Amino acid sequence: MLKKLFIQNYAIIDEIEIDFSQKLNIITGETGAGKSILMGALSLILGDRIDASVLQSRDKKCYVEGTFEIGEKKAVKAFLRDQDLDVEEELVIRREIGSNGKSRAFVNDTPVNLEQLRQLSSKLVDLHRQFDTLELGESDFQRQVLDALAGHADVLQQYQGAYTQWQKAHQELTQLQQQKDQFTKEYDYNKFLFDELHDAALKENELEEADATLKLLSNTEGIKSALGKAAYELSEGESPMVQQLKTLFNQLSAFSDNHPGMQALVQRLLSAQIELQDIADEVERINDQVQYDPQKIEQLNDRISTGYKLLKKHGVHTTQELLAIKDTLEQKLQAVLNIDEAIQTKEKAAQQLLQKATELATKLTANRVKQVKPLQDKVNKLLAQVGMPNARLQVEVTPLANLQITGLDDIEFLFDANKSNRFEPIRKVASGGELSRLMLCIKSLVAQSLDLPTLIFDEIDTGISGEAAKQVGIIMKDLARKRQVFSITHQPQIAGKADAHYFVYKDIKGNSIKTNIKLLSQEERITAIAKMLSGEKPTAAALENAREMVMN
Repeated sequence: MLKKLFIQNYAIIDEIEIDFSQKLNIITGETGAGKSILMGALSLILGDRIDASVLQSRDKKCYVEGTFEIGEKKAVKAFLRDQDLDVEEELVIRREIGSNGKSRAFVNDTPVNLEQLRQLSSKLVDLHRQFDTLELGESDFQRQVLDALAGHADVLQQYQGAYTQWQKAHQELTQLQQQKDQFTKEYDYNKFLFDELHDAALKENELEEADATLKLLSNTEGIKSALGKAAYELSEGESPMVQQLKTLFNQLSAFSDNHPGMQALVQRLLSAQIELQDIADEVERINDQVQYDPQKIEQLNDRISTGYKLLKKHGVHTTQELLAIKDTLEQKLQAVLNIDEAIQTKEKAAQQLLQKATELATKLTANRVKQVKPLQDKVNKLLAQVGMPNARLQVEVTPLANLQITGLDDIEFLFDANKSNRFEPIRKVASGGELSRLMLCIKSLVAQSLDLPTLIFDEIDTGISGEAAKQVGIIMKDLARKRQVFSITHQPQIAGKADAHYFVYKDIKGNSIKTNIKLLSQEERITAIAKMLSGEKPTAAALENAREMVMN
């Protein structure tokens, strides 16, 4: 709801501040008094581009500021959160124009760009002018009208949830199928690599151990010669080392009690003799184990050659790395087998979701189709009341080949202004005034079901008068019971329905002409409406007629 509008230094407006009613606000005034200027200023905070010529005084800025009460408008709050803007009960939108013609826009004192401003203001204000291209010609709005009348918001929500889940499952299925295609392309090569490693049958650390064993076998002759010589010197030579230590031990042990240090020395000799004997035994044992085996050397060379080729091929250095590659290849080969099962599972899940979404979409279609004739009848009846007796609305629901987020329907509002039986899309054939009145009729039918923004009708009553104008006023009055409505009008029948009546006038002081606006009292309203009926000097009959319009 637009609570307040402040305008400064715009065209011939010096400074105006207006508080508005939350119901039906009517704005009247003489031709040229500045009603269009007022709407031009409002358009600035709705995101319209600026014209520097609107600056009344070049030495100061132009300000237009609107204060809105957002209440429970979920779309507005969601937009503010998405754009990281403060969510407060009151929303202040301000547009500043400098003397150089450059402008800035603010939402609750936070700078925003024009696109953000347009998107936000479209959720707050719906401005209908005679020559605007209105949302009535847009398929989303047309569908929303049928959905609002069908009252199936819960079914629509269920459908959109199922549709989203189906889309996700379908996307995952496509990814699995693409993955399978990739797996299939790589399968033969991976199978070759795996078989090669599998046939090699390498064991953990095998190549490293084989290399060490080969070095041992390759040096068998030298090792046995060294071990034989060591064994001979230790146990079998002319003066075996073990025997010499034993002799020394026997010689010194006879005197171990004659000197305090002898006993420890003798004990050390005994330990050395025992250790040397153990070494000699170990040398004998190792010497017996070391055997030259040319057949095993050949086997090891072949094994190492096979292993080194694989290491070089895969660009690694150890047996463990080759085994890790083999495990990875095995997993890839297994994945080819597993992915078929995954695809089958995902296909089944996607099919179930598709079936559920299709059933819900079919229900939506049935509900929408049921509303077509009642909507056509009601709108056509209202069109006759608002001065368009030859106009006809026709709603066309066409099935789509594939599910969309909104269902299985393409909805088009068709219009025939002259009973020609040639129905064309509204955006192609309806004039500005016709569109505005048609929008008024439709929105009056769905106002309770749709979260409509503040509605502003700028002279949509052009070309009508009398009973038709009265009916427009009645529809606006009824519409304003559910949300805030503005109407700029020249019709007394519409002005008489106002909850708040504002009068735009020229304030002339010397050579200066300013536009101003004021909220009329009850008696001022009667006088203003009487002037609309009979001229600047209203007759008694006009005053009485005006009083009756205001009271009824």
